[in-house]
Amino acid sequence: MSVASLRRAARETVSGLPSAFWWLWTSTLVNRLGAFVATFMALYLTLDRGYSASYAGLVVALHGLGGVVSSLGGGVMADRLGRRPTMLIAQSATAVSVAALGFVHDPVAIAAVAFVVGAASNASRPAVQAMMADIVRPEDRVRAFSLNYWAINLGFAVSSMAAGFIAEVSYLAGFLIEAGMTLACAIVVFVKLPESRPEKTEGSGAAEPEVGLGTVLRDGRFMSVVGLSFLVALVFQQGSVGLPVAMGQAGYTPADYGMAIAVNGVLIVVLQIPVTRFIEHRDPRRLLVISSLLAGYGFGLTAFAGSVGVFALTVCVWTLGEMVNAPTQTGLVVQLSPVRGRGRYQGMYSMSWSVAALVAPLMSGFVIDRFRAEWLWGMCAVVGTMAGVGYGVLMRRLPREQAPATEAPLSTANSEVSAV
Repeated sequence: MSVASLRRAARETVSGLPSAFWWLWTSTLVNRLGAFVATFMALYLTLDRGYSASYAGLVVALHGLGGVVSSLGGGVMADRLGRRPTMLIAQSATAVSVAALGFVHDPVAIAAVAFVVGAASNASRPAVQAMMADIVRPEDRVRAFSLNYWAINLGFAVSSMAAGFIAEVSYLAGFLIEAGMTLACAIVVFVKLPESRPEKTEGSGAAEPEVGLGTVLRDGRFMSVVGLSFLVALVFQQGSVGLPVAMGQAGYTPADYGMAIAVNGVLIVVLQIPVTRFIEHRDPRRLLVISSLLAGYGFGLTAFAGSVGVFALTVCVWTLGEMVNAPTQTGLVVQLSPVRGRGRYQGMYSMSWSVAALVAPLMSGFVIDRFRAEWLWGMCAVVGTMAGVGYGVLMRRLPREQAPATEAPLSTANSEVSAV
């Protein structure tokens, strides 16, 4: 492909999205560039503080539990208080709690603050996704979610490398840098992002039904999507929990695992935008079925890996599934969500990933210890197949997405969300 073609493709990928989206995208990138705690929590507790691996595992689990709780709480806040206030509260609380975590020494205090950090850092996710759905046209949402996902991975790739060097100097510096970057993210939201929560439609002749968590739980079709999302997330989580353990037991070094898993971040940064252009207007049912199978059988192929190069090839397979699945599935959640309940629906969807992050380490550890790693990879293939079949059956009955004209007007000023 020529340079001119690449430039045209890049221009078409980023064109037509509202300016508010790009400020939201910038805040996401800034946030992820400062990520430190989640990546190096276990190393900080065991190497720097001298605690046991069991205690470190407990603290990491509490951090994840905080994310499970706040997924629903953040969704409710996004619908009741608004997207912007929820993000500001969550990001400010994250900045304060992350900074505090670097100074506390008592084991109970560390565990408690870690729970708060997990809750605060995850509370803004439903609001971010709901705001993105509010301000972006339906036909552009898959592209917008892909670009946001790209920013998350770009920021994480950079921060992971930087955090390694920072940790060699001072873990405390890492905590304070993350707190500062999170605060900068909140400033971007405060200065540049208007509220986007849809206003109630007036003069419609009928009161709009209230959307509560009970409404979400009674929505069988949506909860089926949440269940399928949990299955897919359970598979993808093995890249960070099952894969390093299995490679370690097979005699590979941490550096070998680092080389293999680095392929995931590199591929997403390099290929996410081209993949987005390919999938943007394609059948979401096929995309979700294919991505589930790629995830399951990508990890399934790990059972046959006998070298770092082959491990890296299996990472390529499931990473492709990840790149297709993430924006497509998020777009499906928006399609199934009532306009005034987007926060709660996004919160429930986010919770499926948070719960998977808790279950995956327990599952992988049990299976590897009791049956060997080959059984874990076989289970991933089975779970991926189940998810693919589930998406294929479920999406036969999905309605076409309504035109944007049917949505309630936004409380955002037109000048703030006009196309770039």
